[in-house]
Amino acid sequence: MIVLFSDFGTRDPYVGQVKARIHEFAPAQLVVDLLHEAPDYNAHAGAHLIAAFAPGFPPGTVFMCVVDPGVGTERHGVVVAAGGHWFVGPDNGLLSIAAARNADARVWRINWQPESTSATFHGRDIFAVIAALIARGEFPDDKLETVSRLDVEFDAGDLPRVIYIDHYGNAWTGQRAAGLPQATRIVAAGAEFRHAATFGAVGKGEGFWFGNSVGLLELAINRGNAAERLGLKLGDVVQIYKPN
Repeated sequence: MIVLFSDFGTRDPYVGQVKARIHEFAPAQLVVDLLHEAPDYNAHAGAHLIAAFAPGFPPGTVFMCVVDPGVGTERHGVVVAAGGHWFVGPDNGLLSIAAARNADARVWRINWQPESTSATFHGRDIFAVIAALIARGEFPDDKLETVSRLDVEFDAGDLPRVIYIDHYGNAWTGQRAAGLPQATRIVAAGAEFRHAATFGAVGKGEGFWFGNSVGLLELAINRGNAAERLGLKLGDVVQIYKPN
């Protein structure tokens, strides 16, 4: 299985071009579109999302991840093996949290590119090919070199900021919810959120926080758009007040 994660969006041709290249090299592989609306250019937010999503996929899954504002510069491409999964993408921090949270992480630098390579579309021309080869069981040793660590590494701890807003207006944060007492109060964009386990546990129009399906703290309004109503936006700080 190859899982695609990017900031390409779905209205442009980029996802289709990547999938066509994958099909060329690994036609038998299932390709899953996980997210193509990752925050634009924001490798830090993307890194926290990838680390949260990955444990929900079966061992051996290959994640092709592209949030790559430095494409075509001297930044490297990398392959990471961590937690039973493979990750292929730019070495700009995007894969670093998934790597850091798994003690078994190994890293390879991609030292190959085809003769015809777009300076601005390594996702199609390089990462898609490497991901396809790994997924079909042909590890491309001749295209990689082992390195001791990634060039760019983000702090692997929790990030108490808004990192993604879904189409409902719910605000995902980089804070893992496990271990937060239910009595914890959350403050963001000047609004206070108290815990509820489900949307149906609060009244219509009422805000709350909960641990979402991938374990992140999420802020929401039952049957309402929290981002629009409260002005929540990417990067907003989330203040966490645990009970004494």
